[in-house]
Amino acid sequence: MNPAGDFWALMERRGPRTVVVDGVSVGAGSRVRLRPRGRGDVLDAALAGREAVVERVEQDETGAIQLAVTLVDDPGRDLGEAGLPGHRFFYTPAEVEPLGDAAEAARVLVAGVGNVFLGDDGFGVEVARLLAERPLPAGVDVVDFGIRGMDLVYALHRGYAGVIFVDAAPRGEPPGTLTVLEVDPKAPGEQGVVTVETHGMDPVRVLRLAAELGEVPRRVLVLACEPARVPSGGPDEEVVAELSEPVRAALGRAVDLAVELATGIITEFSGSDGTADAQAARAAEAPEPEFDHI
Repeated sequence: MNPAGDFWALMERRGPRTVVVDGVSVGAGSRVRLRPRGRGDVLDAALAGREAVVERVEQDETGAIQLAVTLVDDPGRDLGEAGLPGHRFFYTPAEVEPLGDAAEAARVLVAGVGNVFLGDDGFGVEVARLLAERPLPAGVDVVDFGIRGMDLVYALHRGYAGVIFVDAAPRGEPPGTLTVLEVDPKAPGEQGVVTVETHGMDPVRVLRLAAELGEVPRRVLVLACEPARVPSGGPDEEVVAELSEPVRAALGRAVDLAVELATGIITEFSGSDGTADAQAARAAEAPEPEFDHI
């Protein structure tokens, strides 16, 4: 008896040849975009929004369907059985978006950032969690990056037309006030080498670093909420792992606004055929948004 072999045989039970996802038949060879909603571990954050190919449809002993997928840009995807488990991943049909002809359409990243142990600094993380629980327009990826600045840097190089950073930012407004800021991704940053601190994250600094390393999204927005309290994180300070009342009251409006902004970016950069030429034409015709600029 080979326990390891029995395990993989159990994991690889063949399911139906295809399953229907959003009205599209998906089977071996289908290209999909990964949308691991509601799970929220580090691996899911790294894979959210990535393009993958379905290797096969599997069915476990309970009858649940799983799609075995490999990443399109993974050089190890052709390793066959040697690709288990490091190069093959499993998702339910509800966690993928069929691509087909929509593969070249504009995409937007909504990035929740902040530290959940510093009171209202966890605003962006909570907005990302709420967004992950609701249906989203095609092309919108939501990821809770927390304070993982380098993960966000890499994500900004994945061909997104736009990014919306959701964060708490003190601007002298009443607590809970929402402000949309537009950032010029081509504007010069601070002189010298831009770094990302390990204990916190400034999304604009992350953007500057990403721009030094490669192409970044053309439209960059910050959906900021005025905090009521953000502890400094000092050793003698009590941990505050909850939002203040005015900031919590702003969550619903922030979620709706994030969807509205993301939809607007997709409309701006996507023509009816989703091609790059159509995106450029729509961008040239788009009016200047009425946002604060930084």
